[in-house]
Amino acid sequence: MANKRITFRLYPSKEQANKMHYWRRLHKDLYNSCVEHRKTSYKKFGKSVDYFAQQNCLPDFKEEWVEYKELGSHALQDTVKRVDFAFKRFFKLKSGYPKFKSSRYYKGWTYPCNSGWKACTNGKNGYLKISNLGNVKMRGQARDWGKTKTCTIIFKQGKWYASITVDCIPNRPQTDTGAIGLDFGTHHAIADSNGNTIENPRFVKTAQIKINFMAKTSRRKRPPSKGVKASRRWRKANKAIAKIQSKVARQRQDWQHKLATQIVKSNSLVATETLNLKGMTRKAKKGSKRKHQKTGLNRSLLDVGIGNLKDLIKYKVTEVGGFYIEIPTKKVKPSQTCPHCGHQKKKSLADRVHHCEKCGYQCDRDVAAAMVILNYAKGMERASLDADESTSTWCGSFKQVAQLKHQKRASQA
Repeated sequence: MANKRITFRLYPSKEQANKMHYWRRLHKDLYNSCVEHRKTSYKKFGKSVDYFAQQNCLPDFKEEWVEYKELGSHALQDTVKRVDFAFKRFFKLKSGYPKFKSSRYYKGWTYPCNSGWKACTNGKNGYLKISNLGNVKMRGQARDWGKTKTCTIIFKQGKWYASITVDCIPNRPQTDTGAIGLDFGTHHAIADSNGNTIENPRFVKTAQIKINFMAKTSRRKRPPSKGVKASRRWRKANKAIAKIQSKVARQRQDWQHKLATQIVKSNSLVATETLNLKGMTRKAKKGSKRKHQKTGLNRSLLDVGIGNLKDLIKYKVTEVGGFYIEIPTKKVKPSQTCPHCGHQKKKSLADRVHHCEKCGYQCDRDVAAAMVILNYAKGMERASLDADESTSTWCGSFKQVAQLKHQKRASQA
C-alpha cells in the first residue's frame, strides 16, 4: 500500500463559494488567535502553551463563538495543529517566529480524517460532499484510487481545489528492467548513460517577455505603502503576473511527470549524483563582478527543477519495485572521470566534450558523467548484494525487534 495525494478542481456554486470564503476567514482568525494566545501567555505569564492545551479550549471557544460550530471539530483541531507545527519549526531554527496571517495568504483548511467530508468518486471526476455545505462538483483523474484519508480545501489563483490523500495499491506499467545513469544540468536538462540528451525546456525564459511587460505595467500603478491602499489596477496587474507564473509552474510540473514516467518505464535501476542544490542556487557574494551571470545560472537551475524531478523519479521507480541510487559526487567526480579507463582530469565549464588523454575515448561531457554514475552505482549494488549473502546478521527497527520477541514468547507458550 502507498499513500498518494490527488488534486481535484472544485466547481462550487456562488452561494457555496461565498460560504467557503467565510469559512476560510474563520480558520484564519482561529490560527491568529492561537498564535496570540501562545505569545501573550509566554510574555505576560511566563507559561508555555502546547497543542493539547489549545485543543482542550475548543469546546468552550465554540460555545462563545457559535459560528465555528458548523466548521467541524476535526478541521478546527487541524488548524490548531498548524500553529503547533509553526512553533516547532521555529524552535528547531528552521523558520522565523510565526506571524499573523491575512486572508490573502491563508489558502484553506484540512479535514485530517474522514469526518466532515466524503469523496463520491472512483478516481475520475465526481463530487465532494462537505457537511453543512452540500455537494460540490469536482473534476480530475487519479492513476490509482483507494481508501480516502485526508482532504485539504485550497483557494489558489481564484480557483478552488481539493487535495485528497488515499491509501492505494500502485499500478505502474514497466516495459523493460534496464539500468540508467542520469546527469542533471542546465545546458542539457538530463544526459543519460545511453547517450541521449534532453534539452532544457526553459519555461521561464519563454514567458519572461510577458512577465516583463506586465511588471512594467504594474510599476506604473500605485503600489501599497504604509497607510496607503494599493490601487485596483495595481492589484489587477499583479494578478496577471501571478497567472503567468502559475502557468509556467504547471507546464514544468507536467513536463517533469512525463519525463520521470518515461525514464522509469524502461529502467528498474536509476542512478544519479548527490547535489547540494541549495548551495548551487545561492546568491552571488556581495561585490561580486559576476552577479548577473550567477543570477542567470540560478534561474536556469530552478527552471529545470532538479530537486523535484529527482523526487518524482525516486518515488516512481520505487513503485515498480526498482532501485534509486545517489552516488557521492565529491568522492566519484563524474564530470572529471573517464567512463572507460577511470582517468581523472579537471575540466572547466567551457569544456563540453570529454576527451581522455590516456585511452582516447571521446563523447559528450554530460553523457560521460552519466556513464560514470551508472558504473559506480552498479558496483555499489553488487557490494550490497555480496554483503547480504556473506552475513547472517539481521538488523531491523525496534518495532520489528518487539515483534520477534512476541513471536518467541508465543512459541514458548
